[in-house]
Amino acid sequence: MTDPAIDTETPGETVGESSGEFDAEAFRERALTSLVTARDRTTLLTSCVEGPDLTAQHSPLMSPLVWDLAHIGNQEELWLLRAVAGQEAIRPEIDNLYDAFEHPRAERPSLPLLPPDEARRYAAEVRGRALDVLAGTAFHGTRLTEAGFAFGMIAQHEQQHDETMLITHQLRKGPQALHAPDPEPVPLFTGPAEVLVPGGPFTMGTSTEPWALDNERPAHRREVAPFWIDTTPVTNAAYQAFIEDGGYDDPRWWTADGWAHIRRSAIRAPLFWRRDGGQWLRRRFGVTEVVPPDEPVLHVCWYEADAYARWAGRRLPTEAEWEKAARHDPATGRSTRYPWGDADPAPEHANLGQRHLRPAPAGSYPEGESPLGVRQLIGDVWEWTASDFLPYPGFRAFPYKEYSEVFFGPEHKVLRGGSFAVDQVACRGTFRNWDYPIRRQIFSGFRTARSGDA
Repeated sequence: MTDPAIDTETPGETVGESSGEFDAEAFRERALTSLVTARDRTTLLTSCVEGPDLTAQHSPLMSPLVWDLAHIGNQEELWLLRAVAGQEAIRPEIDNLYDAFEHPRAERPSLPLLPPDEARRYAAEVRGRALDVLAGTAFHGTRLTEAGFAFGMIAQHEQQHDETMLITHQLRKGPQALHAPDPEPVPLFTGPAEVLVPGGPFTMGTSTEPWALDNERPAHRREVAPFWIDTTPVTNAAYQAFIEDGGYDDPRWWTADGWAHIRRSAIRAPLFWRRDGGQWLRRRFGVTEVVPPDEPVLHVCWYEADAYARWAGRRLPTEAEWEKAARHDPATGRSTRYPWGDADPAPEHANLGQRHLRPAPAGSYPEGESPLGVRQLIGDVWEWTASDFLPYPGFRAFPYKEYSEVFFGPEHKVLRGGSFAVDQVACRGTFRNWDYPIRRQIFSGFRTARSGDA
């Protein structure tokens, strides 16, 4: 499935974005808050378990937690101390150890990694120096320093690794180590099951969001035909109906690659689910519980999401459709930063930042819905789309091609919207995530769509 037509002639800013006046000190304060918030979370994730759990590899898909910890510090040193401030390297001999492109995750436990206490000291030393750099850097002059981009990039990088470490905690065997309150209960959602998104152009991507990453740029005009999209993500109860109807046994609903994958891997339900008599149970951060029917389904791969959509007589939305549903305001013609407008996320808008350790019930956060009434587009679960991860027209790799460019192509599918594990600094209406279609350990769910205006 391909995305609808693109108009590369129309500048994005003329179709709905404005940058406003730049306030250097406000961005400096935002950078400080974002860096501190990320480090507090890193500290929580690496202090709630003992040393053996930090150095162990809990899954070949994931790094040891201690690798993530030192990698976070190393990236901060590379970009803030060396690239921005021009300082000499603190530990040049470890650069190769913590280069994610030099060493696949499966081989990282065999590397001579810094032990936990040394990794903590290294990351703390880098952070102390980085905060001095932040205090003295002029937020203009280069692309790295403009609006504090490098500081925002590093805060986003650390939060992305925090999410990765939270995935490792979910995969880790053993007793519960993390705790958080559950989302507030809400009445069963009784609103419309789907919402019509009108056809026509909208502004996709951004050229004005200061900390947006290269794959989100530039803003461009995208034409989308009318379509219907689910008001909320697909729930566990809905997905159980697919299972009970023999969805995993019927090749009609699966692509050839998907059918081969689930048969080869003996997949019969979402990851961490198991049947116990007449009910489904799941393991969540060391605790076994009955699968809650009204929560968005979690830990499904792209093939499973696509098969469910076919079984339901629907399809996955394209990435362009998802972003139009999330950002387009038909009353003004603008593309907003978030479904609820341009304001930064607040607790009433979305389930973000590991505030909870699970998705909120479907239909939560009415104050975060889009102008068309679509809910939970931000937070709760990453949402698989039908689209391959491809560059936008006019894409330019920055500050290094390994962030996005090397991943472009049909091997990776796009996910949108973030999850309960994503911090707001790394979550926008334009933010793009991507992964292989077989991945299930990530906090992934989906919603479905259908074409037409009837």
